[in-house]
Amino acid sequence: MRWKFLLRPSWLALVAGVLAFAFACFYLLSPWQFGRNSEREAQNSAIEASLKAGPKPLDSVLTPGAAPDQHTEWTRVTITGTYLPRDEVVARLRTVQGEPAFEVLTPFRASNGEVVLIDRGYVRPGDHGSVPPYAAPSPGTVTVVARIRQDETDQKNRPAFADASTGGKLQSYDVDSRVVARSSGLPIRPGYFQLGQNTPGVLNALPLPQLDTGPFFSYALQWIAFGVMALGGLAYFTIRELKPGGVLAEMGDRAKEKRARRRKSVAQILAEDEAAEDRSEEPARQN
Repeated sequence: MRWKFLLRPSWLALVAGVLAFAFACFYLLSPWQFGRNSEREAQNSAIEASLKAGPKPLDSVLTPGAAPDQHTEWTRVTITGTYLPRDEVVARLRTVQGEPAFEVLTPFRASNGEVVLIDRGYVRPGDHGSVPPYAAPSPGTVTVVARIRQDETDQKNRPAFADASTGGKLQSYDVDSRVVARSSGLPIRPGYFQLGQNTPGVLNALPLPQLDTGPFFSYALQWIAFGVMALGGLAYFTIRELKPGGVLAEMGDRAKEKRARRRKSVAQILAEDEAAEDRSEEPARQN
């Protein structure tokens, strides 16, 4: 039966590979890209809303100690208090507008006693990639306008550090209130607050992300198309193999012939070859 090729180990391996690839396309890769597209759309909507709305007091947006989420991120808030520059940390290995940068993170004690982390903006590296001198934050009680941001997460959970390579300046690998809280011993609330232009303590204000959806939606559709093409190709080759002249069938016939020849003795093979030669020479003798 021609269906027997479906049980060949090579064919079973091919089917398993195609099905695994299609499963990944439909249930892993395309949903991942759809999710990234949704995140980008939510971010763009939040930024656009923050540009139209005026800043609000922090307590009216987030209750004390509450962590920011995608619904509150990018909202502009006002916070009144004093900077704590002694516990400042510099985030290293950053990129701003395609060029390397450091971000300066300074704890800030609000007037209600709560400590928040302020991202004062960025500075470009100095000689040999070192942290250059930069202005100290404004002294005394000030009111800042900042955007709410969610903490970044270092997968390796590395703490802030200072050594000869940092010139004694505390540095971290991410902008994370938890890292600064551990290094300073301060009870810093979750999340951080990114300063905008013309607010006390700002250095070079970080630019907002570009308001475009990116290629994620088209990538998701491409993964779906790849999965459909893989299944379509499997169906095509299955139908082709069921018809006469299929590649696997021909390979099977040749393999059977080889096995049959291996089972014959040398004398039988020689006798068959001589008989074939005689049959080919018979017409010549008759002529």
